[in-house]
Amino acid sequence: MRIGVISDTHISDNTVSIPKKVLDGLKGIDMIIHAGDFVDLSVLEKLKNICNNVQAVYGNMDYAQVKEELPQEQLLDIGKYKIGLTHGYGAPDKLIGVLSVVFKDKGVDIIIFGHSHTPVNEKRGEILFFNPGSPTDKVFAPYNSFGIIEITDKIEARIVKI
Repeated sequence: MRIGVISDTHISDNTVSIPKKVLDGLKGIDMIIHAGDFVDLSVLEKLKNICNNVQAVYGNMDYAQVKEELPQEQLLDIGKYKIGLTHGYGAPDKLIGVLSVVFKDKGVDIIIFGHSHTPVNEKRGEILFFNPGSPTDKVFAPYNSFGIIEITDKIEARIVKI
């Protein structure tokens, strides 16, 4: 399974849309995961036009209608692997520690998150921590990005700079 991972799009009526390079990179994908901070629900609909299998959670900056539509966290089973999905909260430098507690005892192989806008593709112990960064904002990161995770008999993940 090939999964496109995106987070922290922060798109509302007053901002630009998802960059074309990201939309092109998501074509032909089996699933899209969005780790929150859409801001506006129209982003979710745009992603569903690219791939009918979109899994998502809300983030701290999302409008009320997004929070009514989406959960705060999700567990996804992909083959023999389990993904924990949440936006994250609190200080960016403490996110991995916080998320380790959130998904403790849930048997996850991957934790996908956002919030910090900083790309992370790091294995700690048996868990892969993956933050795709932000495709639209690089206030806390050196570049805009999204992610691709390929799951077969193993997990391969990469950050795509845009």
